[in-house]
Amino acid sequence: MAEESDLERTEPASPKRLEQAREEGDVPRSRELSTCTILLAAGSALWIFGGGLIRQLSHMLMNGLSLDRSLAFDINLLFSSIAVGLMDVLIAFAPIAGLLVIVAIGSPLLIGGWLFSGKALQPNFSRMNPLSGLANMISTRAGVELVKAIIKTILVGSVALIVVMSQKNAIFGLVLEPLAQGSAHMGNLLAACFLSIVGALVFIAAIDAPYQMWHYANKLKMTHQEVIQESKEANGNPQIKAKIRAQQREMARRRMMAEIPTADVIVTNPTHFAVALKYTDGGNGAPRVVAKGADAVAARIREIAGENNVPLLEAPPLARALYKHTELGDEIPEKLYAAVAEVLAYVFQLKTFRQHGGLKPILPTEIDVPPELDPNNELPQQSPLIGAYE
Repeated sequence: MAEESDLERTEPASPKRLEQAREEGDVPRSRELSTCTILLAAGSALWIFGGGLIRQLSHMLMNGLSLDRSLAFDINLLFSSIAVGLMDVLIAFAPIAGLLVIVAIGSPLLIGGWLFSGKALQPNFSRMNPLSGLANMISTRAGVELVKAIIKTILVGSVALIVVMSQKNAIFGLVLEPLAQGSAHMGNLLAACFLSIVGALVFIAAIDAPYQMWHYANKLKMTHQEVIQESKEANGNPQIKAKIRAQQREMARRRMMAEIPTADVIVTNPTHFAVALKYTDGGNGAPRVVAKGADAVAARIREIAGENNVPLLEAPPLARALYKHTELGDEIPEKLYAAVAEVLAYVFQLKTFRQHGGLKPILPTEIDVPPELDPNNELPQQSPLIGAYE
């Protein structure tokens, strides 16, 4: 059989295939989405904590530029002052850094989710193959990434250029403004430029994230043969399972046939159905069905019953009801107690007659079966003409 090509991979990946890919560290990822999320978090953090950060940095700058005379003669005090300054810088940037760390850890949840895979850390020497690396460089995915990088560069550069050119006069006017007013104005200009660039990245991420999901699903597609093979591995070969079920049915049929000689009576239809009943004298339960069958199986039940002198009683409505509403080993339904009791009474009287003589019991001909338990009553009514020919 010819090997199926990638063009024949039309079936979506199965849950097992997706789980295997995840175990190997292969999940959909969008670097553009992660970059955009982190930049948005950085912009938000600067917007929220920027004022306090500037005040702290200004205070630290003033303290750093004022040098105490004692520091020049005591190196321990100098190192201590530097350490305090570095600690102040770390504390000043801690809120922004903490927010960025949280966003960087949480951003994978947007696409692909968190992944901890030991297989991804194992050495894979096939990745060091220069031919494989060259093939990856000229692959379709590499071409898409190159086009995406070019578009991103053009888009972000164009947005930044448009923002700068639109604020050209304001930028040149910063040198004429007082220090405090100019610093605030410069901060607003930088914020506007930053938000514009991030907006362009949001546009790119909105396109890249669905593409990465589509590419991942397309990469893991399976051929029809792979789906069948996986189903066989998961559920077993259907042909073998069918043979096992057939053997189980045959064993169950043999066990059922072995129970027929122990039955008290065989209720027949007389040819379509046969149900073997057994009652344990002195037991607390109702009579049980030890064998039942239709057509050929019913004929075999009657044959075994004849070979073992098990009485046969023709009671079509009762046979149909027992066959329809019981399974092997079940007790008879409560609504059939009276009908089965009449049958067993006749059978036990017949057994006594055969052993000790006396009056021969009268064969019951009208056994009362509730109409709702007779399957024939569920059939649609036939016309008198059709019934006359049956």
